[in-house]
Amino acid sequence: MLFDFDNETIKRYITQADFGIERESLRVCSDGTLAQSPHPFKNHKNIDRDFCENQVELIGDVFCEPEQVNEQLLQLLKLLNTELLKRNELLWPFSNPPRISGEDEIPVAEYSGSLQSKSVYRRYLAVKYGKKKMLFSGIHLNFSFSEKLLQAAYDQKGTGTFTSFKNDLYLRLSKRVIQYAWLVVFLTAASPVSDSTIGTGSNIYSSIRCSERGYWNFFTPILNYTDIKSYVSSIERYIEDGNLRAVSELYYPVRLKPRGENSLEALAQKGINHLELRVIDVNPLSPTGILTEDIRFIHLLFLYLASLPDFAFNSSEQLQAIKDIKTAAIFGDISVRKKAVRTLEDITDFTLRYFPEYSNIVKYQRQKLTAGNSYAEIISKRFSTDYMEKGLALARQYQGSVGYV
Repeated sequence: MLFDFDNETIKRYITQADFGIERESLRVCSDGTLAQSPHPFKNHKNIDRDFCENQVELIGDVFCEPEQVNEQLLQLLKLLNTELLKRNELLWPFSNPPRISGEDEIPVAEYSGSLQSKSVYRRYLAVKYGKKKMLFSGIHLNFSFSEKLLQAAYDQKGTGTFTSFKNDLYLRLSKRVIQYAWLVVFLTAASPVSDSTIGTGSNIYSSIRCSERGYWNFFTPILNYTDIKSYVSSIERYIEDGNLRAVSELYYPVRLKPRGENSLEALAQKGINHLELRVIDVNPLSPTGILTEDIRFIHLLFLYLASLPDFAFNSSEQLQAIKDIKTAAIFGDISVRKKAVRTLEDITDFTLRYFPEYSNIVKYQRQKLTAGNSYAEIISKRFSTDYMEKGLALARQYQGSVGYV
């Protein structure tokens, strides 16, 4: 157990946390083809390119309330769509890409000057993984407990420095998050429909990007969670062996990050500032791509995981965790649904004991377990025919729904 949930000081701060969202999306023309114009923002701190020129990344600031996260995303979308309207372009509302005739439609993001290495790196990714795979867009949730909560926990039972205490806490939490990431995939998977140009067999998945066909390295990394030095060294080993070019090529459900520049050197020197959960689909049922209810549930899930005992997370357990994620991305897998029922029952018991005021958060997720109520089922029913036409109609609807036109 990472926190003493019965301690009065801990209870005062236990629900305080910081959230930040990164949302990836593709720019398309009015006919659904990938936009070939240059990226509309080259120097905006919250709107960037990702792999290619026609892939946009919205980078939210850090907020202490999920509602604030979505409010900022709406403002960023308003700014972005103001420019897209001038070009007769739209923002594609799905994790899965639109119709693509060939990789020549996917121009690698071009950087110049001191940032030119970013283009070199992206060309390396294009050769290694193929451009099409890099188009699958998602939501990354950055999370950290509040400093007041961490300080209270450190004052209660911490040893060593505060930085080493935080490192150990986030290392322990990340093990459990990876082990339970399958549940997040099952509850937030929102891409069961794709265009035929993505390849045959795609529609057996509720989330292609999290499935065996998705955004993974060609090997399953085995990481060392003993301490921050061992963790960093275990990633460096894959870079030294040539399996990875950089830490950013670690396509893993959770990344542990320092404050500021994301590098292994900074992580080792500064310590862990937050964790990044990378298994969430862009949800076409929301203009921002993510519902506040899901952010709140992930926070509650992290609190539940913080209540569980530590465990080794050996190589076989790590391999099983990744296998569970890929299985959870299969549309309609009965075994995963049964496991989700049991797990949500446990989380319900935990919530009623410590956070009864949050019971509706779990209730919302449990409703997805009844037939036809998961995001994947709703989206499949709505978009399984005329994917491109209906996707464009939804993109136009969202572009016009918050004051763009």
